[in-house]
Amino acid sequence: MDKLKLWMKASRFRVLPVMFIPVVLGGLGAFAWNGTFHPVLFLITLLGAGAAHLFSNMINDLWDYRSGVDVAAKETAAAISTNSGFLANGIMSERTFGLMTWLMFFIALVSGIAVSLASGWWALVFGALGGLIAYFYVAPPLKFGYRGKGYSELAILLSFGILPVIGTYYVQVELFGYRPLMLSLPVGLLTTLVLFNHHFLHWQADRQAGKKTLVVVWGERKSLVFSRMLAILAYVSLIACVLLQVLPWYALIAIITIIPLFRVYGTLGAENDSRAYLPLMGASLKASVRCGGLMGIALLVHGLL
Repeated sequence: MDKLKLWMKASRFRVLPVMFIPVVLGGLGAFAWNGTFHPVLFLITLLGAGAAHLFSNMINDLWDYRSGVDVAAKETAAAISTNSGFLANGIMSERTFGLMTWLMFFIALVSGIAVSLASGWWALVFGALGGLIAYFYVAPPLKFGYRGKGYSELAILLSFGILPVIGTYYVQVELFGYRPLMLSLPVGLLTTLVLFNHHFLHWQADRQAGKKTLVVVWGERKSLVFSRMLAILAYVSLIACVLLQVLPWYALIAIITIIPLFRVYGTLGAENDSRAYLPLMGASLKASVRCGGLMGIALLVHGLL
């Protein structure tokens, strides 16, 4: 039990809902639009996506530790570290952490092969793209999460929105279409917002370590403006989903999840202490989970009616 708890903390297991929700949406989309749902394939897809997410978390920690970003966050007074801390604090050896990381990759790979045998090779392509994004986000030679060009935000939109929704839908019905793409945007953009807002917690340490996130490149004031715009865009895409009949009209109830988020924005000034962004991180995560959950309920009801 102690080893299980240790693994859950090291992999940041508690944030799995941000990956599970787009997978569930893809499956519910197949059910609502096509009347198709294969529970075994869905569970394998869910397992593989979850393992891929944990691999992404851990490989990020591993390379951030090797590049010195985690240590810089620990030593910078104004920064709040968001990594697991197992490597930076010496709780776990790099070798053990690495073995656990690649075990998650192996589970994701086996799951991807299994669903591709049942549904076609496109399922494996989606999984492979997600794996490459997860690895090269912080790993050399690409390290595109450090380049400050918006690559990391695009990667999150793909990995936690477009790829899992379209991929799960394809595994269920072996078809593509505009509806799963549209469905992926609200939750994908909100998860991108979670990532973007978490950079505020340690952007000084990132700058010191040479990690060029958009917050480092733009500065605090401009980044806060972009953060608000990203939140609004997510809910505009939700309205577009209803207008295009991707979601039923009663899915508009999910718009209420924006209210707590913008209440937190109202408490922030142009420049803030890092700890002032903790409520924004929490509100962003809750908005993503709650909005995605209400979208899923709307699709389920639509499929049952």
